[in-house]
Amino acid sequence: MQTSYKIILACGLAIISFSSVSGQDCATQIVPPVLSVAARTSMEEKLATAKAGYELAPNSADALIWYGRRTAYLGLYSEAIELYTRGLSQHPNDARLYRHRGHRYLSIRCLDKALEDFKQAYALTRGKPDEIEPDGMPNAKGIPTSTLQSNIRYHLGLCLYLKGQYKEAARYYKEDLRKAANPDMYVASANWLYLCYRRLGADSKAQKLLKSIEPDMALIENFDYLKILMLHKDGLNATKFKEAITQTSSLSNTTLALGLANYYLLNGQKEEAERLFRVITGGNQWASFAFITAELELKRIE
Repeated sequence: MQTSYKIILACGLAIISFSSVSGQDCATQIVPPVLSVAARTSMEEKLATAKAGYELAPNSADALIWYGRRTAYLGLYSEAIELYTRGLSQHPNDARLYRHRGHRYLSIRCLDKALEDFKQAYALTRGKPDEIEPDGMPNAKGIPTSTLQSNIRYHLGLCLYLKGQYKEAARYYKEDLRKAANPDMYVASANWLYLCYRRLGADSKAQKLLKSIEPDMALIENFDYLKILMLHKDGLNATKFKEAITQTSSLSNTTLALGLANYYLLNGQKEEAERLFRVITGGNQWASFAFITAELELKRIE
């Protein structure tokens, strides 16, 4: 079934109406990222370069993927989805295209479509050698910390978690832990696996998982996940989390806010959790996983 949509630009928001999305609760209002003038200029320049590269090599999956990624970084998620769909008509067995299209379906809250893409990507890569996935927004050391298959499993698990299918989500996060090539990959998946275990009432497994987490793990970028896991492990830093959250509206602290909200929720402090979910959804990180998760938690509460 094809998806048709109409985009209207108004008041800085892109409004997108889906006429055929298999009954999914896709976003009707897409909020573009808040970027500084310098950041936007840099991203637009990189998008122009990626577009030119694709126009020179329209049959290259690599060129199309970078064109799609650079498009999505500017909040043009539906356009990126179109590009990946075009690429899949040329390269139907390229798991990378399913992985990136799934990510952008997730951005616009089309969870079922995202789940289909991630499952297809998982099937296409299962039993095959993994590969480093280059970062579109490199970390401070310029060292990629994730792979194609780890990103597929991570996003697949996240989709299932958001849909409340915690047992299935845990399956993929457990696989991710077994195959984690570095501490950054490990703590990212451990964060969600811990939440799955707690939601399933598997508290002994959750506590066993926390025993593998240490405060001095050699990370490059996923420091927030480590802080959240240490919060669950010792429960002593809630005040510091609150202070960090109120200092800035950066994505980093939105991630910490979700971690603290989950901590409250799992420990019976539902009012505190709800308050933080509302803080997150009142911020400007609409496309972040923390924002999407907080949205769904509020829907469950309401």
